[in-house]
Amino acid sequence: MLPGKKYTPDEYARIAWRRRWFIAIPAVVIASVTIVVSAFLPNRYRASTSILIIPQRVPENFVRPTVTADLNERLNMISQQILSRTRLERIVQEFNLYERERTRLIMEDVIERMRKDISVNIAKPRSRRDDINSFSVSFDADNGRRAMQVTERLASLFVQENLEDRELLADQTDQFLKGQLEDARRRLKEQEAKLQEFRQRNNGRLPDQVQSNLQLLQGAQARLQNISESGNRDRDRLAAVEKALSEMPPISVAAPTQPQARRGGGDQNAPASAAQQLEAGRAELRALQLRLKPEHPDIGRAKRAIAELEAKAETEALQQPLSAVTPAPNLVVDRNVQLRNEQLRNEAQEIRQRLESEKRETARLQESIADLTNRVQAGPQLQSQMSELTRDYATTQDGYTSLLRKSAESNIAVNLERRQIGEQFKIIDGARLPERPISPDRTRINMFGILGGLAVGLGLVGFLEYRDTSFKSDEDVMTTLSLPVLAVIPVMTNAGERRSARRRKLMLAASASVVCMLLAAAVMAVWRLQLVEKWLR
Repeated sequence: MLPGKKYTPDEYARIAWRRRWFIAIPAVVIASVTIVVSAFLPNRYRASTSILIIPQRVPENFVRPTVTADLNERLNMISQQILSRTRLERIVQEFNLYERERTRLIMEDVIERMRKDISVNIAKPRSRRDDINSFSVSFDADNGRRAMQVTERLASLFVQENLEDRELLADQTDQFLKGQLEDARRRLKEQEAKLQEFRQRNNGRLPDQVQSNLQLLQGAQARLQNISESGNRDRDRLAAVEKALSEMPPISVAAPTQPQARRGGGDQNAPASAAQQLEAGRAELRALQLRLKPEHPDIGRAKRAIAELEAKAETEALQQPLSAVTPAPNLVVDRNVQLRNEQLRNEAQEIRQRLESEKRETARLQESIADLTNRVQAGPQLQSQMSELTRDYATTQDGYTSLLRKSAESNIAVNLERRQIGEQFKIIDGARLPERPISPDRTRINMFGILGGLAVGLGLVGFLEYRDTSFKSDEDVMTTLSLPVLAVIPVMTNAGERRSARRRKLMLAASASVVCMLLAAAVMAVWRLQLVEKWLR
C-alpha cells in the first residue's frame, strides 16, 4: 500500500478485477463445501402436542382442593419424573431410538441427548392475575413418525402422571390428617380424664362452686346464730323454771274430810271442775309469761282460755245447790301445786332435751362451717390449676375440631380426585406426522457459506493490497514521489516470464483443488462424527 494514496470506487473496482481470482476461488470453494455439508446433514423432525389444563369442575367454595402447589412447580415436578432415566430408557427401548448412538455411547449419554430433544413450553397467561391454562410437549427426531409416536407417549405420561400425582397427594394428605386426628383424639381423651379426675378429687372445692359454698356458709352461720339465740332463751327459761320449782310450796298430805256421797260414784273419778281448770289455766299462764313475751300468740290463747273458764266457773257456781259439800281448801291447793309442779318438771325436761339437741346441732353446724370455710378458701388456690387444665382442654378440643373438619374436607377431596372431576390435563391437539423437517435450514446455511466465501476472498485481497507497495500507474508515482511523469513504459515479458506465470496459475489451481479435496474429506469426517449437527443444535 502506497503512503498517501487515496482510493476511489473506480480504484476499488480495478483492484477487485485485478485480483478477481483471489475473490472467486475462496468464494467458490467455501460455497461448494457449505452446499455439500448442508446436503449431507440429516433431517430433524419435530412433533408437538398441546395439553389443556382443566380446572376443578366443583366450586372451591364447596370442596377445597388438597393440591394447592403452584402449577409451574407441579409441571416442573412432573417433568422431572417423566424425564427420569427409568422412564426415558423405557421409551428408548420401546421405539428403538438412537440406534447409532447406543452402539458408541453409554445409556446415560443417550438419555441426556434425549432430554435435549424434549421440550416443555408453558403458555404465558395474558395477565399476571390469569392462571396457566395450557402447555405443549414436543420431541425432535430424525424420523417424523418416531417423533409423533414419542410425543404422543410423552403427552399420555403427563396426563397419567398428573392424575396419579394428584390422587396420591390427596391420599397422603388424607392419611396424614387421619393420623393427626387420632393423635388429637387420644390427647383430648387424656385431657378429659385429667379434668374429670381433678373435678372428682376436688368436688365441692372447685372455683365454680365458691358461690354456692358461700351461700351454704351464710345459711349455716345464720342457723348457728338462731340456735345460739334459742339456746340462750332456753337456758334462761330453764333457770326460771328451776327457780320456780325451788320456790314451790310443799304439798299437804292431810286427808280431806269425807264429803257426802254423790250420785253416780266416788269423788276421785269425777272430772275437774271449772274452778280447778281455771286455777290450772292461770298457773299455765304464769308459766308462759315467764318464758314468753306478752305479745306471743300462746299467751293470748291462754288468756282467752282463762276468760272462758272464768265465765264457766261463775255459771257452775250459780248452778250448784247450797247444801252441796265443797272440797277442803287445802286439798284444792295441794292439787294445784301438784299440777303446777308436774308442769314445771315436764317443761324443764323438755328444755333440757332441747338444749342437748341444740348442742349437737351446734357442733354439727360448726363442723359444716369449718368445712365450707376450707372449701371457699381452697377455691382461689385451685383456680390456677383449673384454668390450666381448662385451657389445655379447650386448646386440644379446638385442634381436634379443626382437624376433624379438615379430615372431612380431605376425604371429600380424595373422592373428587378418584372420580376425576378435579383439575385435569386434557390433550386438545394431538401429535401429527411432521410434513417438513425443522432442521437443517439448508438455504440459510448455503447463503452463509457464499457470504463467508466472499468475505474470505475480500479479506485476502485486502491483505494482499496492503502488502503491495508497487506503482500501478503514473498517478501513483506523482502522488507518492511528487515528481512529474515524462513517459510510461508498458510491461514487457519474455518467454520465461510467461512460463513462470503459467506455472504459478497451475500451482494455484492445484492448490485450490487440494484444498477442495481436504475440505470434502473434512466434511465427510464431520458428517460421520455428527459434530456439525451437535454444534447447530
